[in-house]
Amino acid sequence: MTRLHCASCFAVVLLFGAASATPVAAQDVDVTSATIEDLNRAFDAGTLTSEQLVQSYLARIAAYDDAGPELNAVIALNPEALARARALDAVRAAEGARSPLHGIPVVLKDNLDTADLPTTAGSVLLAGSLPPDDAFLVRKLRDAGAIVLAKVNMSEFASGGAMSSLGGRTRNPHDLTRTPSGSSGGTGAAIAAAYAQVGLGTDTGGSVRGPSTANGIAGLKPTYGLLSRDGIVPLALSFDTAGPMARHVYDVAAALGVMAGVDPADAATAASEGRFETDYTQYLDPDALRGARIGIARDFLGQDPDVDWVVEAALDVMREAGATVVTVRFPEWLLDAPGDFYATVRYREFRAQIADYLATLKPGFPASLAELLERAVRLNARTDGAGPNPGRWRLMREEESSGVLSDPEYRAVREHGLSLVRAMVGGILDAEDLAAIVYPTSPRRPGRIDIAPAPSGGGGRSATRYANLTGFPDLIVPAGFTGEGLPVGLSFLGRAFDEPRLLALGYAFEQATRARRLPVHTPPLEP
Repeated sequence: MTRLHCASCFAVVLLFGAASATPVAAQDVDVTSATIEDLNRAFDAGTLTSEQLVQSYLARIAAYDDAGPELNAVIALNPEALARARALDAVRAAEGARSPLHGIPVVLKDNLDTADLPTTAGSVLLAGSLPPDDAFLVRKLRDAGAIVLAKVNMSEFASGGAMSSLGGRTRNPHDLTRTPSGSSGGTGAAIAAAYAQVGLGTDTGGSVRGPSTANGIAGLKPTYGLLSRDGIVPLALSFDTAGPMARHVYDVAAALGVMAGVDPADAATAASEGRFETDYTQYLDPDALRGARIGIARDFLGQDPDVDWVVEAALDVMREAGATVVTVRFPEWLLDAPGDFYATVRYREFRAQIADYLATLKPGFPASLAELLERAVRLNARTDGAGPNPGRWRLMREEESSGVLSDPEYRAVREHGLSLVRAMVGGILDAEDLAAIVYPTSPRRPGRIDIAPAPSGGGGRSATRYANLTGFPDLIVPAGFTGEGLPVGLSFLGRAFDEPRLLALGYAFEQATRARRLPVHTPPLEP
């Protein structure tokens, strides 16, 4: 797949005046730290155009993805991005902005269908595949005036480490020897490095949240059914959801409001009827922690002393902001459930559902998981930067032999086990009258990429899969750094469709801590 680079790309210094009754002197706006709100002020003031903004982000991609630290986050650049920006600038001048995302560049994980750019799920086995149309969420973003700047790398077929047979390995911009986590690792690294304002990832078992914490950004795994799954390469439809990722909670909220809504092509979104919002930024309150009861899930501490330190410091910040922090404990059966329940559903569903997706593609591509495996075994060495990916392909063998959707084990977990977990986690929230349960999104610092993970994916318990098993929302906010300068994120887990409250809490925490930092390997470019 050919990457497009623009020779005329350059970094720009953006000037804007704050809109207020009293004139405010113009000030520099750094695209690496500006929010969507800041950019819209600059648009309104006439000191910034979308075309300039796109050029600025393209310059950062040129400087840091194939050159410099070679993050390898981008799979394909959109050759029409600048033309799209110019057209949107004209629309803004003539008609006004369509939404807060009008003229804002976004990057998409490469398992979201785009009719004008290949969608490969990071696999050389789907190289060059052009889907028949855009995913529902991609259409909503484009209708809102967002600019799809690039498709970004991911864990192949959304599982395993931050590695794909098509895009290779993505690096963490905070420490090139560490993983950016998966499966939305390309999105996480790209947003942390300021390649775009907002990124879209997907989350089946933590794939928005792991990369958010590993790269030191904000991210949301929304309530199941809040965002459409139409046009997303499936991993397991019982758990799959897209989620916005950004450097600021404000930007996560702004993107969520553009994308949320009922999709007739996805029955799961019917549950959001009357419960979704078109503007989540209205709920952002810097004082939201005052009077809130927050539960700390201590079962997931004790695996990394630096991570534990950051979490305890975060709890102190919440107390100082007026929150009441109480300890919550999960029963032993609930601590043991996520691994088996998740694998029982996830493996079987991928085997069945990937075939349904492959049937929508043009002739010449594999039609089933078995056919994907047949082609994979013939790729034994990297050629032209592609293949092989033994870790993911070995897992595909396990998925192929996992069973079918009529198996009693699958049906028991799908029909009864998940509701049991949902009732228990919801019961903990209700029994303690909690606004949210917080926990370290990743209980350990990001792992080294030169050390193979344990066959089970590593030891220690993690709480990330509870949001998938229950369908509950989980917001990640940067909380601090280890002694080595590696990001630590804090998760805010809440009740179904309680995104307004979670975003309020996360915003208040973000404003109190200001813990996000631009990665050391991707500093601001000289103007």
